[in-house]
Formats: sequence, C-alpha cells, structure tokens
Amino acid sequence: MPLFKLPLGRKSNGAEFEIFLRRFWIAGVGTLIMACTLVLRLVYLQVFHHDLYTTLSQENRLKVVPLPPIRGLIYSRDGVLVAGNRPSFALEVVPERVADLEQSIAGIRQLMTLESDQIERFHTDLKQKRRFDTITLKSNLTTEEVAIFAVNRHRFAGFEIAGRLTRYYPLGSQMVHAVGYVGRINLEELNRIDAGSYSGTTHIGKEGIEKGQEEVLHGTVGYQRVEVNAQGRILRVVERTPPIPGKDVHLTLDSTLQAAAIEALAGNKGAIVAIEPATGAVLAFVSNPAFDPNEFVNGISAKLYAALRDSPDRPLFNRVLQGLYPPGSTIKPAMAIAGLEYKIRLPSDRTWCPGWIRLPGQIHKYRCWQKAGHGSVDLSRAIAESCDVYFYTLAKDLGIDRMHDMLANFSLGQRTGVDLPGELTGILPSREWKRRTRKLPWFPGETLINGIGQGFMLATPMQLAKMATVFANRGEVVAPHLTDYFSDPLTNVHSEPERIARTRAASIDSSTWQIAIDGMHEVVQGARGTAQATGVGASYQYAGKTGTAQLFGIAQDKTVKNENVVKHLRDHALFIAFAPLDHPRIALGIVIENGESGSHAAAPIARQLFDLYLDSMPPAPNANG
Repeated sequence: MPLFKLPLGRKSNGAEFEIFLRRFWIAGVGTLIMACTLVLRLVYLQVFHHDLYTTLSQENRLKVVPLPPIRGLIYSRDGVLVAGNRPSFALEVVPERVADLEQSIAGIRQLMTLESDQIERFHTDLKQKRRFDTITLKSNLTTEEVAIFAVNRHRFAGFEIAGRLTRYYPLGSQMVHAVGYVGRINLEELNRIDAGSYSGTTHIGKEGIEKGQEEVLHGTVGYQRVEVNAQGRILRVVERTPPIPGKDVHLTLDSTLQAAAIEALAGNKGAIVAIEPATGAVLAFVSNPAFDPNEFVNGISAKLYAALRDSPDRPLFNRVLQGLYPPGSTIKPAMAIAGLEYKIRLPSDRTWCPGWIRLPGQIHKYRCWQKAGHGSVDLSRAIAESCDVYFYTLAKDLGIDRMHDMLANFSLGQRTGVDLPGELTGILPSREWKRRTRKLPWFPGETLINGIGQGFMLATPMQLAKMATVFANRGEVVAPHLTDYFSDPLTNVHSEPERIARTRAASIDSSTWQIAIDGMHEVVQGARGTAQATGVGASYQYAGKTGTAQLFGIAQDKTVKNENVVKHLRDHALFIAFAPLDHPRIALGIVIENGESGSHAAAPIARQLFDLYLDSMPPAPNANG
C-alpha cells in the first residue's frame, strides 16, 4: 500500500476550475447588482430628493431661534412706573444637548445654590416642554454665580447663561390687586395659548391688568435664523425678523390717592374704590392687606406661598372684586328711589318708628338700630338718620321683586364691567333667585331684612363704588375702568381700549334723584345725619350714606356691644359718597371689615380722600355739564 496518494489527474483539475469559475461569476453578478443598487439609491437621493436632503442638511447647520418681545410697561395716571422690566441673568438648558441631565444638575449644585423649589419647577417644565426647547434652571443669578459658571462652562454642554428682562414692580404691594403680576407659564396656560406667539416667552400675566391686557402687553414674537456648530453654539446670524414690543398701558389709577387710601386704612382689613363719575376712571383700587408681587415673578418659594395662602388676613384675596359683603344701609337711598318711582311713597309721607316693627300675625320684632326709635320720620330724615323701621315698611310695601328690579339699575347683583378679570356678581335676591338656588319659597320677613341691605343681599366694594357714581351722575350708568390708554413705544402713537356704552338707570325723573341725594347730603352735612361729624368744616358740599353690616344674629331680648364681640365677628363698616355735590369729581365705595360702624370707621376716610383729591388735583370733566 503506497505511503502517499498521487495528485488527481487532469480531469479533477478541470472540475475545480469550473467550480471556481461559477463562483466567480456569481460573485461578480452579485457585486454588480449591489453596485447598481447603490448607484440607483444615490441617484434617487441626489436627484429625486435633492431638495429634501438639502433642507435637512441645512437644518443641521441652521437653526430658527425665536426672539421674545419686550413686555410693555405699565404706568399710573400721574406717570409713575408701576410695572417695568429690568435685566437679569438666568441659567438655561436645552435637554436634548445634555448627555446626562441629572449628573449635570448635580455638578451645577456644587457651583451654586439650587433650592428644591427650583429643581421641582425645572422638572415640571421638563415634562411640559419639548426636548429641544430652552428651559430655565435658575433665574436672577448674581454676578458671582455668572462668573463661576463662565469658568466652568466647558463642563456643561447644553447649558448657557442667558441675559433676559425680568418683570418687576417698583411700588411693591401698593397696587398689586389692581395691576396683578406675571408668572411662569403653567401647563393649563400652555394648552390655552398660541404656542407660536409665545415661542421663547416664559412668563404670562396671572392677575389684574397684567392678565386683563395680556394681548396688548405681550407684543409679537420675532425670529432669527442662525448658523450653529456641532455643539449647538451660535456662530453667526443669517437672517433676522425683530420682535415687536408690547404696548405700554397707562392706567387711570393715581399713585398719590392710592397711597393715601392705603394709609387711611391704617392696617385694617378692607377695600377702598375711588371712581371719577363722569368717565368711570378708577382713581384708587385698594384691597388690604396685600402682598409683594415681585415674589411671584420667577416662582415663589413653597414656604412663603403657604404663609400667604394660610394667613387669616388673606392678603392674596382681592376684596375689591371678590369680597362679598352685606351692603347694609348703603342701599337705603336706592330703596328711596324705588319707593318714589313706584309711587309707593311721597317725600312728605311719614312713618312712625318706635324702634321695632312686627309683621301681621307674628311676634318677631324687626328692630331699628336706634333702640328708642326715631319717632315720626319722612323720607329725607329716614335716609339722614338711617331709620331701619322706615325702610322695613317701605320694603314690605314694595315687595322683593320690585326691589330687585330697581336695585339692578345700580349694578347690584351683576358685574360692573370693570376691565379686570375675576369680578364676582354678588347677590341681588328675588323670588325666582331663591327658587332656583335654594329650592325654597320666599318669606315675608326676608323682604324686610333685605330692605336694609341684610339677608341674602351681597355686594362687592366695586359695586358699592359704582352705585355711588350712579347717584353722582343722577342716573347715568358708566362702567368703571382702570385702563386709560395704550402707547406704542416705537411710534408713541396712542390708542384707547373699547369702552362699555353708557346707559340710564331706568327713566327716573331728575327730581326723584335730587330727593334721594338731598337725603345723602343730610347724612354728612345735616344737623342729625349719621356721619355729620365728618362733614364739619369741609370747604365743599358732598353726599354720602353710612352702612353697618351685621355678621351674626342676635336674640330678640339681647343687646350686644361690639367691644364684647371677638374682632372677626364685629360688624363691617361701609360708606358710599361723592363730591362735590353739584359737579361730582370723585365717588367712593369703602368697606372696613369688622370696623363696627360706617359713621366712625369708614366715613372719616372718605373725608380725608376728598380733601386730598379736591384740594390738590386738577379739575376733571363732570357728567352734568
């Protein structure tokens, strides 16, 4: 047996060659097919989709960056800046450019202080916005923090220091309930607003004029196309469409009168509204206590917000528009108008007041504030001395539905039309209202107590002030407003907002108005008016009506003095007034919570404000020519 096999012969070599050749052709054809496929794909991409991929390529190099507009400023009537913008620095991040966001934030916390509220707010924004949107991590950086980050900038890809204009309120709490404030856009607002119009904008008006005139103040967003490098940093600006700044808003509020009204409240809880009767311009808008709006601009801390929210004084509560108070005796002049207009009473008709009244068949006494009674009173004296029995009797004769219809002419039970959000309607009861809201019938005794502004009846201080303007204008109804005009910061062109048309309070005769106003004049400058002490020595004639709103019921055989009642259960003090008598320039609605007496707590404030405004302010147009 041979040790080695001899090589295959010629025939074996030929078979191997054929196999090789076949494989060669298969490989060659396969390579050709793949090459053709590649060429066809390149032709498809380069020829048929050239525009698409050119655009995509450009977008990798060019970015469209929104340019937020500068928010308009807000000024008082006397030219004082009440809402402005000031430069500040913020640390911002584009999440899609950060490899490990949490690790980067941890690194930044080693460089500067980041409060837990700031971190929580950042994560909230992170959920609401897209990964390529810019999100603020920390606002209002100090110069030291800016310098520290600049040195360490190379460690934090995707993070940048951005210079921005931040809203601020130079007067602090003085006008906060009227002007409001801006805050960061939340999820609810994000779903409501036009995202394109707010590109690059982080704040929006939350309350007051800032919210009511948001569209005017915000402006129009601009855009710029920029060239960026691989890290997303801007190399140059290719194209730019500048933003259009928001218009400035000029208010009717007078900063001097506003400050005087706050001082006159002397720390008491309450509200003061001053209106120019001829125009409806709101001159003062005070809700006390108040708060500093600057704390809310870039996010208030949870601790501070909890302190404001849970405070028994409720500084966040806008008493002017949302505080609901029994109007008390301030409605008695309007009740007098109703009695005269429906011919239920003549001015000379007299009612005997023994200090109480009973309904037929009842033993319950409806008492007058004057325990001994007023004796025989006519309409003028009933208003001047605020005789409850006179108005109990008048209410019984009128009936609740006619009372409702007449008092509606004074804007009770409805919004006043003021150009601010959040106004409540109050309550002006009727039979239909009680059936609809309480599912109960109306009772005769309810008519009596509503006749002196108690019971179901509730009004806001703004409604009380508007009621005073209706008397001042002798029946002309003008909607109050805080916005005087707008001015364009680029062209200085002025424009006015739309106004609600003036109306008349029914077709009440001028002599009827004069009878009620004469009674109001007696309140403050008559011999026996409930607030006659405050009118002594005035260089002008004016009219007013005191009111005291009782907060709890008292047993028939009991008399309770306010000093024996805990502070928060004492009577509210109210006052409406206008001056001067013949050509009114200012009307007031005042509520002092737990102030005990309108004549002692609220009426003196009106006198102070009248003296200030009438002695130092230039004449204003009057509604009566």
